[in-house]
Amino acid sequence: MRRDNQSSVSEFLLLGLPIQPEQQGMYYALFLGMYLTTVLGNLLIILLIRLDSRLHTPMYFFLSHLALTDISFSSVTAPKMLMNMLTQTQSISYAGCICQAYFFLMLADVDSFLLTSMAYDRYVAICHPLHYTRIMSQNLCFLLVVVSWVLSFANALLHTLLLARLSFLRGNTLPHFFCDLSALLKLSSSDTTINQLAILIVGSVVITLPFICILVSYGHIGATILRKPSIKGICKALSTCGSHLSVVSLYYGAIIALYFVPSSNSTNDKDVIVSVLYCLVTPMLNPFIYSLRNRDMKGALRNILSRTKNSM
Repeated sequence: MRRDNQSSVSEFLLLGLPIQPEQQGMYYALFLGMYLTTVLGNLLIILLIRLDSRLHTPMYFFLSHLALTDISFSSVTAPKMLMNMLTQTQSISYAGCICQAYFFLMLADVDSFLLTSMAYDRYVAICHPLHYTRIMSQNLCFLLVVVSWVLSFANALLHTLLLARLSFLRGNTLPHFFCDLSALLKLSSSDTTINQLAILIVGSVVITLPFICILVSYGHIGATILRKPSIKGICKALSTCGSHLSVVSLYYGAIIALYFVPSSNSTNDKDVIVSVLYCLVTPMLNPFIYSLRNRDMKGALRNILSRTKNSM
């Protein structure tokens, strides 16, 4: 069964979520509802931005790409998890596992870069309002999105190529519901020093550096507001930045809980539960955050519903 890449496994077994067998049906319905809500909610955001000309701005350009990324991100893990729960199977092919790890890494990185671009957009809008149109040009927005995808593609490809060279002689059982990179490295019987070094160095570029850029952007925004404090200015900043800050808090909060909080003996269960938050809950909440807290999105939704009602 030995493969050309020195791996002795043709498939992996995913142990799935730490839930009792008698509760499988309830959790299957819950996660199916969450996944459908994620897909439909983010599709609604893309549709509203596409149909309402008032939302053809840099912020909503980035938001539409973020919504598309969230749909894709959830679709990397959720359908396979739901299928395994429904059929009571745990297997995933070696090639399928490597592909899942690749797309998971790539789309997670795209999310990080897009959130950074949105933070920069808010920084320019509030700190340099007179130059906003000139700075946030269509060419720059397009460039930021392209760079986000290219860097994410390169980072995920690097980790995937390093992963593909490892052997898995200890077994093929992953205590997870998807092919998580860290779980695969723990399972490997090969020396993973290069893999860990790549995660440390490249991870600093695609996760830590964007997070610092977001903090710096909002630091400047806060300083600008405090320089000329007014109720109107604070309310305007909250209305334009509140939704983005909520999403950033959910996204990076899950990453910190998953990768930076010290692990206990029940580390596997903790990692799996936090991964559910990261893979399903955060993408599902994004549409609610942007629709319930954003007046422009609510106005666009009302206009679409009004148009639909009038045409009937």
